[in-house]
Amino acid sequence: MKRILIDCDPGHDDMMAIMLACASPELEVAGVTTVAGNQTGEKTYRNALRTLSLIGRTDIPVARGADKPLLRALTVAPEIHGVSGLDGADLPEPGFQGIAESAAGFLVRTIMGSRGPLTLVPTGPLTNVALALLEEPKLAGKLERIVLMGGAVADSNISPAAEFNIYVDPEAAKIVFGSGIPIVMVGLDVTNKALLSFADIDEMASWKGRVSRVVAPLLRFFAQANRDIFGLAGAPIHDALAVAHLLRPEVIRTRRMNVEIETTGELTRGRTVADVYGISGRPANAEVALEVNLPLFREMLFAAIRGLDAASP
Repeated sequence: MKRILIDCDPGHDDMMAIMLACASPELEVAGVTTVAGNQTGEKTYRNALRTLSLIGRTDIPVARGADKPLLRALTVAPEIHGVSGLDGADLPEPGFQGIAESAAGFLVRTIMGSRGPLTLVPTGPLTNVALALLEEPKLAGKLERIVLMGGAVADSNISPAAEFNIYVDPEAAKIVFGSGIPIVMVGLDVTNKALLSFADIDEMASWKGRVSRVVAPLLRFFAQANRDIFGLAGAPIHDALAVAHLLRPEVIRTRRMNVEIETTGELTRGRTVADVYGISGRPANAEVALEVNLPLFREMLFAAIRGLDAASP
């Protein structure tokens, strides 16, 4: 069983990442930390508690993290995720409380205290991870790897040059990519193709389970927003693809390359500058996702939600 920590900013696709992880017996979720990104820190923290309450996993510790990037004002995405961060359906109120410890403190304590391998799965801005590395540089030698959703080789969604998670806190991303920790970058080049279609969402709605009847309207809201803004033919389940890679590595195809983070460019803030052809001569620091097996990914998501329906009272 793989032990993981999820650092997230729920967010419809973060919600699906949490659900996929919790529905998979191959993974042990040792904790969830939240960060401001898709919505404010207060809202993303509450959304993590609501998601875990829905699926009956109130045993997982949840720690609230940074309310703003390291050096910049916060950018949020209400046009994609709504005012609550999880618009589209009525999620339950949180059925438990998180822990008092900060996200960075919890990450340091959990990772440094782990006796076995531990993988970190960040699906939001990398502020908490950078803060943890600044607090305890030895963290880099303790993590087995980081599998993150963020960045892109060629695609973008918040500016012509950048993906949202990296754009929100590029200084934090620079710290993480420069840490020496083995990194898998699951970026927009694959996650924008990791779609649940409107027909898929209708099928999920037809199950009428305790989880599926909440998730389907949420995904429909998300799909409509992505269709209206980006012209996508469904809901891109970006963040869950990072979790899926832990379960079935073949769900994506990756290539090792050097990735640097642009922090000062006038037009390119947050660009993940991926050296596809090795032109710079800099050593590779990431496995970068280039292709996705969509039928396999869809099958994994459907199985997870069906499993959660079956497990719910």
